[in-house]
Amino acid sequence: MNITDELSGKASVAGGHPQTIEAACMLLRAGGNAFDAVIAAGFAAVMAEPALASLGGGGFLLARTGQGRAALFDFFVNTPGHGGQPGRLEPHFLPMTVQFPASAQVFNVGLGSVAVPGVLHGYLHIHRRLGRLPLSEVLAPAIRLARDGVAINAKQAYVLDLLTPILTLTAAGRTLFQPEGHFLREGDTYRNPELAAFLDTLPQGGEQAFYEGDLARCIAQEMQEGGGLLTAADLSAYRVIEREPLPVDYRGCRLLTNPPPSFGGSLLALSLRLLEARSVAALGFGSPAHLALLAAVMQETDRRRAEGYLSPTDLGQPGLAESGERVRMASGGTTHISVCDAEGNAASMTISNGEGSGYFAPGTGIMLNNMMGEDDLHPEGFHVSPPGMRVASMMAPSLLLNGDRVWLALGSGGSKRIRTALLQVISNTVDFAMNPPAAVEAPRLHWDGERLQMEPGFDPAALAVLAERWPLNLWPVQDVYFGGVHVAAPNDEGAGDPRRGGAAATIA
Repeated sequence: MNITDELSGKASVAGGHPQTIEAACMLLRAGGNAFDAVIAAGFAAVMAEPALASLGGGGFLLARTGQGRAALFDFFVNTPGHGGQPGRLEPHFLPMTVQFPASAQVFNVGLGSVAVPGVLHGYLHIHRRLGRLPLSEVLAPAIRLARDGVAINAKQAYVLDLLTPILTLTAAGRTLFQPEGHFLREGDTYRNPELAAFLDTLPQGGEQAFYEGDLARCIAQEMQEGGGLLTAADLSAYRVIEREPLPVDYRGCRLLTNPPPSFGGSLLALSLRLLEARSVAALGFGSPAHLALLAAVMQETDRRRAEGYLSPTDLGQPGLAESGERVRMASGGTTHISVCDAEGNAASMTISNGEGSGYFAPGTGIMLNNMMGEDDLHPEGFHVSPPGMRVASMMAPSLLLNGDRVWLALGSGGSKRIRTALLQVISNTVDFAMNPPAAVEAPRLHWDGERLQMEPGFDPAALAVLAERWPLNLWPVQDVYFGGVHVAAPNDEGAGDPRRGGAAATIA
């Protein structure tokens, strides 16, 4: 668990696609810092990972400078409806079922599912605050990909296929994803010339058009006509929020993660506190006792969330002790980019478009999100919050520190599975001394509220013990369902999660 006290002189990048990673590497080679690189990768991901990333979604960046200053940039979505009359409007929802290999999940799409997008505002805000190179250089890799196209690889083809009904809901979507009469398959080239043209305008104020200009008014008009709640006032009022990261200590290390009002980081913190009460390393990875402990921690965290407790602080010491005793007795469209540069800067950014609403902002090639239709983001019900509220999120971009140095930058996609995926990768690293590739590639489990979802790779004898207490659903393959944890490591080999076609690179 020891890491060197000196800077490695290397940069580490991990993300969901080789082209996403290459965009970050290009900026680092050109003299950019981790923040130039992560924003360049974010723009490139819109093309390389079109089912998972969009400028019409929301996200978070956890940044830490080489001088040790950390901040969480919250550019997640807001609830819509400013200046409108939502009481007179029935939001336009279309339920869509996404069928994973061994499980199904229902999502709501359509214009009524669109929340106020923050990704574009967030990227440009972060670049202005922390970037070094001109915006035109940061945008260049994404513009090239949008103009020349990206070959669809097997993992992206799989995710695109899951979302086919959403991506082809409108004529704009069919133009992009069925360009020659058939839906894009592995080996086909995905192009988005409207997006390339839009990105070209950003250095000259294209962001203003999206949030305040003619484009914003056009979006608002189409929303009003189609049953959406998003208004021009919503777009013009949107702001990025800078927050203090949430710290949680785990076995001598410190994790910095996403603070409230989002609950992903808080629930991860609660899970780590419950897991810390046991000596996990002594159990042995994948043993019946180890898997039972993970399952019990996940189940207890869900129980406490249902009771309204979202963090160790909320629960208090008596509640933690009670939860710990129960644990002892029992013993989505999202992507992530991690960058650590040679100067000690670290960036952990998670972005999401949900599954997408199916609606594209006119003339931009940008599909807007469906965050107002995701049930896990609205536990009290859909459209009950007033306009302008930041929607809570399961996303938990994080930095794991050993002493005053960044050990890992990590985060995950995966909707409700984000916190359980991160919990397992962190424990694999700290408790079992796995390097990043091993920690990421190890099989995972997830408690879904009714049963344990189990990836292949666990000992059948351990599964038999688990089955005595919990219903099990055994998956035939590792899958995007179980998240996509991408890890950058300044003093070690990084890791892109193979479940989501991830890639990693080191630059000396």
